[in-house]
Amino acid sequence: MAEDCIFCKIIAGSILTKKIYEDDDVVAFIDIKPIAPVHFMIVPKLHVGSLQDCQPAQQDLLGKILLLAPKLALEQGLKGFRTMINTGAEGGQEVFHLHVHIFGGGEILPKI
Repeated sequence: MAEDCIFCKIIAGSILTKKIYEDDDVVAFIDIKPIAPVHFMIVPKLHVGSLQDCQPAQQDLLGKILLLAPKLALEQGLKGFRTMINTGAEGGQEVFHLHVHIFGGGEILPKI
């Protein structure tokens, strides 16, 4: 746990948030600045700064997160959704603890 990391504080329970899922490895919660009608994040409990910092040891954790995304999206009422992983400051990352955004439920971004 990084003492100055907001996601580590959420994981530790010292900052309350609307959790939608939690197990031994990850926590998922509603984004406080949603960009779509449904917008949540899946965050590993292990503090890893970004996707760029991941190593082969995190392979199973990354797979778990990506397999959990469609299950939680469906539970949140989404039939389709987008995932986004901002990586590094130049990639738009604001909190330097790996996290995956899942969002949908309306016109959110142009089709690419």
